[in-house]
Amino acid sequence: MNRISRNLTILFRTERLIARRQMAVLRTQTGLVAFAGLVMGIAIIMLNVAIFYALGTVMAGHYAALIVALGNALVALVLVAIASRMSAEKELEPATEVRDLALAEIEADLNEVADEARELTRNVSRMARDPLGTALPALIGPLLSLLLKSKDK
Repeated sequence: MNRISRNLTILFRTERLIARRQMAVLRTQTGLVAFAGLVMGIAIIMLNVAIFYALGTVMAGHYAALIVALGNALVALVLVAIASRMSAEKELEPATEVRDLALAEIEADLNEVADEARELTRNVSRMARDPLGTALPALIGPLLSLLLKSKDK
C-alpha cells in the first residue's frame, strides 16, 4: 500500500509539473502574440501611411492600398507561424516518462491487490461451503505431532 501512495504522489506531482509548464508556455505565447499585435499595430499604421504615400506617387491610390494590405497580411502570417511553433513537449519528456512509470506501477499494484482479494474471496467461499474439509488439512500436522508425542510418553 505504501508503494501505491508513493506512486500516486509521484503521479500527482508530475501532472502538476506538466500542467504548470504547459500553462507557462501558453501564457508566454499569449503575451508574445498580444505584444506583437500591439507593436505591429503601431508599426503597421506608420508603415502603411509611409508606403501608401510612397506608392501613391508612382501608381494609382487603389493599387498602392492593395500592396500595403498584402504586406500587412504577410507580416501577420509570419508572427502566427512563430507563435505556433512554440511547444513544451521536449521539456516535459522526463516528467511524462516518470508519470507513465508511476501509472504502470500503480496499475500493477492494484492488479496484485485485486488478485489477493479474489483469492481471499475464494477461500472464504470454500470455507463457508466445507468448513471441516478446509480446516482439516491445516489441523492434521499439529494433531499428528501431538499424537506422536503422547505415544512416545
